[in-house]
Amino acid sequence: MEKKWKVVATAVTFGRFHKGTVKRLEDEGCEVILNPFGRPFTKEELISYASDADALIVGNDKVPGDVIEHFKNMRIIAKHGVGVDAIDKDKAHEMGIIVTNAPGTNKEEVADCAMGFLLMLARDYYRTVRETKNKEWIKHPGTSLYNKTIGVIGIGNIGLATVKRATGFSMRILGYDILERDEAKVMGTEYVSLPELLSQSDFISLHVPLNEGTYHILGEEQFKMMKKDTILVNTARSKCIDPDALTKALQDGTLLGYAMDVYDFEPPAWQPYFDFPNVIMTPHVAGTTYDSNFRMGSTAVNNVLAVKHGVTPPNLILEGGKSE
Repeated sequence: MEKKWKVVATAVTFGRFHKGTVKRLEDEGCEVILNPFGRPFTKEELISYASDADALIVGNDKVPGDVIEHFKNMRIIAKHGVGVDAIDKDKAHEMGIIVTNAPGTNKEEVADCAMGFLLMLARDYYRTVRETKNKEWIKHPGTSLYNKTIGVIGIGNIGLATVKRATGFSMRILGYDILERDEAKVMGTEYVSLPELLSQSDFISLHVPLNEGTYHILGEEQFKMMKKDTILVNTARSKCIDPDALTKALQDGTLLGYAMDVYDFEPPAWQPYFDFPNVIMTPHVAGTTYDSNFRMGSTAVNNVLAVKHGVTPPNLILEGGKSE
């Protein structure tokens, strides 16, 4: 009898809402181990659970090289989502382990979240809901999105979906990216330099991957370029923003508000600015709905089963971190 493939799924929501993804693996002769913790795995837990696994389906877990070197049978590390910056891809490729992701599977949901954050901060909804439920009848005027300028830093799949939503608010859209997409230009995006975007935008939404070029892309120098009372939203990666510079910008009035769905670790070490009244936090759920969870899970399974069957997976991450 053929040995069962062992598939360890550390992604917190994999198989939680849609059992069919697990059943597909089991029907193909896989033993599936799901996350029992309800949080990302520690390094020690990854080694304990997955050292003899054939496939690993990861969510927001960090998978560094000193963990990967313990994987004796691993054939594939499949991201249940898009960003693969937390996986040591060089070490994986060195050991002959395939790395995949699930591009585009949650782009609409993350863009929805970004626009929702903008509305909550611009219209003071985060405050007025709390006050009204406390029987305080206070009418804050808020700030309109209509005819204002939004700067979108990073116009990939999610950034483009955010641009599309901004057109519905009749906003002027400024974009910054290393590549200029015609689809964004058709929707009215003006590509500008980063300093131009920062100095002209009323709202800024961050949608870049984390790499050497985007680490602390917003630091003290960049916050000094922004208008007073700018609203900033981060659904990308926490390390794209210098936390000390962010704290100062929230204190000195550069930022009217800040919303975040991404953290260095989960759950994060508590930062002083987390307690500021004009900071909104959610637990990395921007891309999580029943619908997107099905798409992410199905894509991860497609990639795992492709490797099990000896064919090239549809969402291969090449050496150097690029998607095929």
